Order: sequence, then structure tokens, then C-alpha cells
Amino acid sequence: MPSSALPCFHSIIPPAARLPAVILLALAALPAASRAQAQDPAITTVTVSAGKDPVIRKLDKTVHDVSGMPKAANGTAQDVLQSIPEVQVTADGQISVKGNAQVTVLVDGKPTAMMSGDERAVALQTMSGADIAGVEVITNPSAAHNANGGAIVNIVLKRNRKPGAHAQIRGSATDQGLWNAGASGDVTGKKLGVHGSLAWRRDGTRKFRGSAVDWNNPLGGQAGQTLQTSEVFVRRVVESGALGIDYALSDTDSLSLSARHDSRRSRPLFDTLNVTPAGAGETVDETIWHRISYGPNEQSDRSASLGYSHQGSGTALKAMVQHSATTGLVDKSYRDVYVEPARATGYSRGATRSARRLDQATVDWSRSTEHGQWGMGVDIQGKTDDLDNYQASIDPSTGAATPDPGTTNAYAVKTNLAAAYLTDRIRHRQWEALLGGRIERMALRVGPARGDPRKSHWQAFNPSLHLRHALNDKAGLTLSYRRSLQMPDPRDLNPFATYVDAQNLSRGNPGLRPQRMASWEIGTDMEAARLSGSLGAFHRTSRDTVADARSFADNVLVTSKRNGGQARSTGITGSLDWTSDAKLRLGMDGGIYRVLLDTPDLSGLVRQDGFAGHVNLKAAWSAGPDDVSLDAHGQSSGITPLGRHGATSSVNLAWKRQVTGTLSLTVNASDIFDGSRRTYRTDTSTFRQAGFDHFVARRVYVGFVKKIE
Repeated sequence: MPSSALPCFHSIIPPAARLPAVILLALAALPAASRAQAQDPAITTVTVSAGKDPVIRKLDKTVHDVSGMPKAANGTAQDVLQSIPEVQVTADGQISVKGNAQVTVLVDGKPTAMMSGDERAVALQTMSGADIAGVEVITNPSAAHNANGGAIVNIVLKRNRKPGAHAQIRGSATDQGLWNAGASGDVTGKKLGVHGSLAWRRDGTRKFRGSAVDWNNPLGGQAGQTLQTSEVFVRRVVESGALGIDYALSDTDSLSLSARHDSRRSRPLFDTLNVTPAGAGETVDETIWHRISYGPNEQSDRSASLGYSHQGSGTALKAMVQHSATTGLVDKSYRDVYVEPARATGYSRGATRSARRLDQATVDWSRSTEHGQWGMGVDIQGKTDDLDNYQASIDPSTGAATPDPGTTNAYAVKTNLAAAYLTDRIRHRQWEALLGGRIERMALRVGPARGDPRKSHWQAFNPSLHLRHALNDKAGLTLSYRRSLQMPDPRDLNPFATYVDAQNLSRGNPGLRPQRMASWEIGTDMEAARLSGSLGAFHRTSRDTVADARSFADNVLVTSKRNGGQARSTGITGSLDWTSDAKLRLGMDGGIYRVLLDTPDLSGLVRQDGFAGHVNLKAAWSAGPDDVSLDAHGQSSGITPLGRHGATSSVNLAWKRQVTGTLSLTVNASDIFDGSRRTYRTDTSTFRQAGFDHFVARRVYVGFVKKIE
């Protein structure tokens, strides 16, 4: 199918699910014509605009308005998410919510190919923050959502629905020749609205890495040590464009069509210094060499969706079909330049090509009742991940390539999901409850290019519960529960070995099972004249947890995956916001939690017990034409399976000055004190590793925003 074409509904539904899907769609559509006296908007519909309160707490989510955030004007999506309470974002783009690293990122309520897997971090680092109107944080999703075992962060894009034509251009620049520029506009008539955006970025990140590995092979008795250090400045060229069309069929019915395309490319000079001390019986003291690679690395994303919405008297119906895809190339070609002992330079040519396609069809229906609202929906998804790995040694005299059969392979992972949910929202005096149940059937097929495919499937019923008791108009108590499955990452299902670096290979496990997750939360929230806050506690469990499994092949460490671990975490979280007057706003949120891990190792299950926490501080000041915001973040050290990671911090400052009614200047200073360096340690039966990753995020951008009315 051409990338520009929208998929038909029939083509994206797995054959086994087509008949029940059609039946459920028909059942869902029939009540849309019915009438109810009560009027209540669907709880899954949230529109964030600048005129609303900065934070709106709902029964199953918290909505943050970021349309007026100074750092969003010329920042990235990662900058915006880093400023959201309860959300923690590291410099390399890893997201967690209340300490939970299992996070699904949606855009306008929809999953996309670019927001899953390893590509998500780069997508957030290059997505414009100026396009974001709000962020919804769902720590314990209801049955209406496919949470994939964790929390949900939903990025809500801007939609200017004011009649007439509007446009905006923006740009900013910093050192190292980095800059970004963008333009957006919309035209809205009585029935038809068109909006679009274009953006160009030349961004980059300096990365430092170092590690020391002491390994031993319990089977062969070999042992050794390896030291690695590297420095690279990754310069990316990013181009993106989006187009949306909204058409009102009537006062109650509307259609929406949207499409987006993004491309990213870089050509980093990556130089890794390797030092291997001499082993027993060797004649040389140590081996020192540089492994040098140049790229290129490329990624391209595209998506298109078609939606229908009906808002009747007490009823709401939404239907949507979408297609998204991302393709990537990571060049793994390199040359080995030896320092000691002197020997000929070695050459290798390699690459990993990946392609992910996600097709989805959903129908959501809700109806108001005398005591609340009930709804139902269908979610049909088909996802395909194709990966192709190639690695070959090169004869420098002839240029002939000799492929390495151990790391040259190709495979495809196909995942089909068919789900139906039912929710019932009940209000009775001071009580409000949202009950839900979700039935899911997941089919998985791992097919190597050569060999027989491996198939498996799972079925699950996952309930959800959200309760709120209003103590008065300004305070309440909440309780929530959710159970769900988390599917394995497609890269972890690779049945072959893949080149990582000189001392490491990775190999997946096509027999991985989903992790089984459950989460409880209890809390209270309150509001006063100038003060608002919340306090809560949570307990999360994970069974069949996926953990690393390590072995050796020719003295090279091979890291695979396996089920068998367990994880539990219990903690408390809280937030406090104070508005002294119209000019100054202060806020803080944080949490502390205890984590218990049971991880399989050669000697059996290894139990770990540790505490971790996070704290976020923010301040915003507005006076006349100036808006200034400061946010500071700290994440403590914590345990990881058979290891530990160090603490990180960041302090960011943003200033926006309104020069005229349509022109403003911006200054964004990120990670002022350069606190993104994170250490890590792993201690297993086969090796010990200690190292650090330092993604330098300290930078000052100066820019402008010009509105055209």
C-alpha cells in the first residue's frame, strides 16, 4: 500500500477478528441514534485550551494545559514533558511516571509507530513543543485504554478553532550551529477547518560514555577485563510536516482527517577507545584500539488517520482508522585502528534496517444515564516489525565482503490485538465510580527469513476500578485499580544474534511471554483559596518479568532475555501548588518508593531491596510583557535488575517577553548545572560492569515567535 494512502477498514483487521469486529461495530452504532434526556460529555474526550485552568484533575486522569508555557514556544516535546508533575524524563529521553518506567505515549489519544520502541526518545527530542496544547497523565488507566501494562502520557496537539485565518512563525538558535524554525497556520470557516505546520531543525547532542567490565566464563574458565570510553556529537537534520482537515457534517456530526511526516538523519563520528588487559599466558601487556564509525543513521515516520464523531443528546460516538509507519537505518560499519600491539587496520561493513507498521481501527460509544454514563468500545490493532541485520568483514586489498553468519539475519514480528471494553460511570451523592472491564486477545508470530515461524497467543480479561468520594466541594478521596498485560518488545524476540560493539552481542528470545501487571492507588486531593495539593500511595506488582540472561561465545558477552523475574514497588507521592497572586505561582511534587526485585541468575533468583525517589520544583512569574518559569528536577539512585543506577538532576529556565501584540522573544536555558551524568553498575555471576552515560543537555536557545492574525 502506498505510504500516502489511508488503509481501508477491512485491510487492517486480522482475518480472525473481522466477523466479531463487524458485529460489535454494528451493536455500538445502533444506540447512537437513541435519545437521552441527560447531557454529559464522554469522559474520554478532553480538549485543553489556554483559557482553562493550568491543571484539571479528573476521576481517571490529570490534564495539564501547556499552551502558554514559555519553554514550549521554541522547545521540544521532551522539554514540555519534563515540566509536567509526576512525569520524570532523563536527558536521553527515558520516561517514567511516579517511578514507573512502563509508559505508553499517545498523540491525540492514538498510538503511533514512532512513539514505540527505541525510536520514541528521538521522536520526543525532535517534536516541537509549540504544537502541544496539553498533556494528560493517566497513572492507572481505565479499561477503555490499551495501557500495555503501565501508565499513559497523552500528548494533545493544538487545534485553533477560531473563525478566520491565523498563522505563526517561530525560530531559535544556539551554539554549535544548532537552530530550529517552524511555521503553522489554520483557516476555519463555518463547516470546514484546515490546519497545517512545517518545521526544520538542526539539533544535536554530545554524548560521553565509559565502562569497565570484568567477566568470567563459568563453563570454560576464561576471564578477562575490558575498558571502553567514547565521545560523540550527534548532529541531526530534522524535517517535519503535518496537515489536518476538520469538516462539520451537521451540528452533531463531524469528520477529521490528519496526516504527518517526519524525517531525521545524522552522520556521527563515533570513536570508541577499547583497552583489553593481557590475560594469563599472553605475551602482550594489553591491547589498545579505536573502533571508529561514521554512520549514516536515518529514520522516517509517517501517519494518517480518519475519524468520525457524533455528539447527540446524551450520546457520543467516535470511530477512527489510522495507519502509521516508521523506517530506520543504523549503519554499523566500522574500522579498527590498533595502537598496541601494532597490526593492520580491520574493516567491517554492517547495518540494521528496521520497519514498523501499525494499523488500528477503534470505535468508542457512550451514553448518559440518570446516574452517570456508560460506554463501550472496540480496538483492533495489527503491528508488524521487520528487522534486517547485516555484518561482514572487508578485505582492504580487494574490497570483498565476507558476511558473518552469526550476526547476519532477518526476521519479522507480527502482533495482532483484538479488544473490547465496557465501562460504567456512576454518581451517587458524594460518590463517583468508574467500573470497567477489557477483554483482549493477542496473537504473536515471530518469523525468521529462513526457518519456521513461531506462533503464540494469549487471552485476558483485565478489570479496572476508579472511585472518588467528595468530602466537600474542594476535597476528596480516590481509589483505583488496574490489571493488564505488557507485550514483549519486538527486538527482544529476535531469535538471532545482533552486533552491539566489540565485546557485546544481543540475542532475543522468541519464546518470551507477556508480563502480568497490577496496580493499586489510593489518595486524597484538596483545594483552598490559593493552595491545592494531593497525597497518595501506590502498590504495583509484575509477574513473568523479562530479565537479561547472559552467556559467552568466543569470549564475547551475549545478552539475551527470559521470563522468570518478579517486581514489586510501594510508595507515596504528593504535590503542592501555591498561587500567591496573579503574578507568582509555586509548585512541587515528589515521591519515595521501595522496590523489591527477584531476578533470575545462574545461582537462582537474586533478591534486591532498595529505596528510590524523585522531586520536582517549579516557579512561574508573570509581570506585564514578561513570563519567566523555572523548573528543577531530581531523581535519586535506585536498583535495577542485578544492578543499580546513579542519581541525576536538571534545572531549566525559560523567559518569554511580549514585544508587541504579535511578536515575542524567548530564551530557553536547559540543564543549567549539567546534572545529566548517570552512573550504573551491574553485578552478575558472569560479569561485573561499572560505567556512566552523559548526555550533555546544557544549552541556551534564543528565539522569537511571530503571530499573523
